[in-house]
Amino acid sequence: MRNKLGNTLVVLALMAGSFGVGMGVQPLQVAAQTRSFSTFLQVYDLVKSEFLESKVEESKLEYGAIRGLLDSLDDPYTRFMEPKSFKSMQEERHGAFGGIGIQIGMREKHLAVISPMEDTPAYKSGLRAGDHILEVDGKVTKDMAIEEAVTLIRGPKGSKVVLTIGRDGVKEAFKVSIVRDQIVTKAVKTKDLQGNIGYIRLTSFMSESADTEMRKALEKYKNSKGIILDLRSNPGGLLPNAVNIGSMFIKSGPVVQIVDREGNREKLNASGRPLIPVSKPLVVLVDGGSASASEILAGALQDTKRAKLVGTKTFGKGLVQTVHALEGGAGVAITTNKYLTAGGNDINKKGIVPDVVVEFPQPAKTDKPVAPEDMPTLDEMMDQGKDVQLEKAKEILGQMMTKK
Repeated sequence: MRNKLGNTLVVLALMAGSFGVGMGVQPLQVAAQTRSFSTFLQVYDLVKSEFLESKVEESKLEYGAIRGLLDSLDDPYTRFMEPKSFKSMQEERHGAFGGIGIQIGMREKHLAVISPMEDTPAYKSGLRAGDHILEVDGKVTKDMAIEEAVTLIRGPKGSKVVLTIGRDGVKEAFKVSIVRDQIVTKAVKTKDLQGNIGYIRLTSFMSESADTEMRKALEKYKNSKGIILDLRSNPGGLLPNAVNIGSMFIKSGPVVQIVDREGNREKLNASGRPLIPVSKPLVVLVDGGSASASEILAGALQDTKRAKLVGTKTFGKGLVQTVHALEGGAGVAITTNKYLTAGGNDINKKGIVPDVVVEFPQPAKTDKPVAPEDMPTLDEMMDQGKDVQLEKAKEILGQMMTKK
């Protein structure tokens, strides 16, 4: 486009990338010539003609301008992805990528861990939901785009990345050295619990196979007396997965409500074909790492009184992004809707408060973080009976089964 229309109309490429396909060149060309973009074009020409370093990559200027445009929206979820970052995101959807196994996002304008994925280098290194990532291999993350951080953190299996972490309760920042591995996103894990209880841990909604894996798990436990669904540290993922999986538990009515920019509401209803009887006792575990699609599912199960929620308040991400592929392999995610829970509750930046709040015992404040080898995994706590949230869920499920 730039070759055809000239360098002074680079804004056309930026506008097409930012607002998506379908607007056409002519309206954008007119917009570029209005007063609102004349200052941008003037600065662009001045940089090209006067900046000391004459060989500035045009892609660098283009990408920087796009990021500046999106940053002005003050929405951490509307973001531009360079080709490498966009490819990584697509690989994650298909279930395998090289990295450390971590979901990151913005929390109070700081780059933070939403959740480490189980059985991954990040999980084994002791990273926790809520940790602030201050540096990646010495590069300060202040004002760094999420996708830039993702690109820096991911890499080939066997390579190393060093994160500088700030953690609540730890006085000083500390470094964590992590060896990357091939991350395979298995969405569902199951475990047979005493008393004919089925335990299902859903770790992500990102994988395109998540609903298929959940179907298999529910088929496994169709004759159980009750089910515990664990959504802790599940950062969410694809909206269709949340609706499909919600339909496996709910007989009718909305799983989620979607609100567009004009305030119009659309209810995404359950399919009407639940995979297990709606009378089967169900308890759901949530925590501060349960975000986005996890909150859609948890909110639907709570609002319809299909399940009891146990744990701590969820993350509070009630926004939906639409992802667009751009020319040259880049991509952009734009916040296009907000969602309300099945009952119409807006949980963005608020989270969902479970029916029964159960906190893990807080360690005493210290100058140094607990070493990874001294931090038991969730599976180890479960086996040792030290997972206080799970133990409470089992107690509540037992009461529900008795009443039944």
